[in-house]
Amino acid sequence: MELPVLLFATFLVLALQFTALIAASTTIQNSFRQCLSRNSDIPIPFYTNFYTRNNASFTSVLASTAQNLRFTIPSVPKPEIIFEPLNVSHVQAAVICSKEVGIQLRVRSGGHDYEGLSYTSDMKRPFLLLDLSKLKSIVVDIDDNSAWVEAGATIGQLYYRIAEKSKIHGYPAGLCTSVGIGGYITGGGYGPLMRKYGLGADNVVDAHVVDANGTLLDRESMGRDLFWAIRGGGGGSFGIIISWKIKLVMVPSTVTVFNIVKTLDKEKTKLLYKYQEIAHKVDEDLLLSVNFLVVDAAIKGEKTVQTSYNALFLGGTDRLLKVMEKSFPELGLKQEDCMEMSWFESMLFISGLNGYNTSLEAVIEGRSPSRVSFKAKSDYVQKPIPKTGLDGLLKRFLQEDTPLMIWTPYGGKMSEIPESTIPFPHRKGNRFMIQYLTGWFADDKDVEAKHFGWIHDVYSYMERYVSRSPRAAYVNYRDLDLGMNKDRSTSFLEASSWGTRYFKNNFKRLTSIKSKVDPDNFFYHEQSIPRLM
Repeated sequence: MELPVLLFATFLVLALQFTALIAASTTIQNSFRQCLSRNSDIPIPFYTNFYTRNNASFTSVLASTAQNLRFTIPSVPKPEIIFEPLNVSHVQAAVICSKEVGIQLRVRSGGHDYEGLSYTSDMKRPFLLLDLSKLKSIVVDIDDNSAWVEAGATIGQLYYRIAEKSKIHGYPAGLCTSVGIGGYITGGGYGPLMRKYGLGADNVVDAHVVDANGTLLDRESMGRDLFWAIRGGGGGSFGIIISWKIKLVMVPSTVTVFNIVKTLDKEKTKLLYKYQEIAHKVDEDLLLSVNFLVVDAAIKGEKTVQTSYNALFLGGTDRLLKVMEKSFPELGLKQEDCMEMSWFESMLFISGLNGYNTSLEAVIEGRSPSRVSFKAKSDYVQKPIPKTGLDGLLKRFLQEDTPLMIWTPYGGKMSEIPESTIPFPHRKGNRFMIQYLTGWFADDKDVEAKHFGWIHDVYSYMERYVSRSPRAAYVNYRDLDLGMNKDRSTSFLEASSWGTRYFKNNFKRLTSIKSKVDPDNFFYHEQSIPRLM
């Protein structure tokens, strides 16, 4: 065959394949849209909340809450459809129609899944993105010490609505104000109040969930097992969270914060060792975390590690100074280091929102301050990392351009709650959690590989100093390096490579519940809970 004929034949085959692909995509879109119209009790305004790849707004809507930019590049699989439900009926119809049309479902509330599993898929089949960002109602009932919060509302929006009603109520959620509350609680959800009140999931009293049959359930109708599973068993496995009823907790009208920065040398490394001895044992009104960054050193052209000791204390400066003098005098806390403010203001301050008194617009709108491509991992420390171990860790830290490491202490209430109370098992015996993170801006595979190489090296080095059997990890810092489902028939044993790291002995119960409430494995992703097979 002559070369021009061969080229023409190849082009014709590719053109036919592309045409068939477009036709199949159009059929899925039309079938799904027609099914939604038939199955929703409330009319759907398709022109404002239904997007296909042909829509001019498709890309911007997809990227609007995608927090990890490495999953927004062109080579990453995109959904066939983005659907933004406006009410429960729309969500129920989406479940029914996904099954009828045969399209995979991904659910996004705030877009903070570390591996992008709430808005992308590597499953080699068409998928729908169900974006819950328009379900963001928050109803605070101070008399009942509770609030109903829809899944698309952000942590910052929840904090703001609580503060509107009361200066002495709060909720033990996190510091990233743009995180969606729907997914946050499914992973447990920790924050500055955890040593006093436990996790966000520890303070849930009811929920509304749409199951794999499209049925709306509450705590009573879903039963004890499913209510247990959704509070810390990871997102995207058991149903679609519509809303949570949370228990509000009491906070003082005035709290105290401080941020003490130390540039590391041999003497300052001693502070880190002392920190490991006391941070999990101090007064439960105090949470003292440490952030690590690489900064320019005093000598031109050199780098050094900077540590920031960030604290929230549920009380005034005078009592805080007494607590610190007794437990951690080496830090050298002084009265002028301390700032008193309301609990709501403290959440903005510790979050690092610049000009925290004037950032309410960003909080109310649920905007993220900045977004980058990143990779993260997590660990739990149960024995102090020795000084030699710290030296090796910090040496490796200096080898990366933009690293971040955060130590968050446990203890207090976290040690009082049994491991099996909810699926989140990381309780007594943990001194602190480590989050390792590296970020970059360039869409370049070589750049990505460099950063991946660094974080894998640090993670490998730390193995001897962290929890073991299993080496535990936090499910909201999802990490596909730990393992993933290969297909819908992944076994309990195969999934244990990552499942026991996130959930320890609770993993088997989660798979048993999955088998009962979703026997066809409709809610499925790369690290969803498998059925017990």
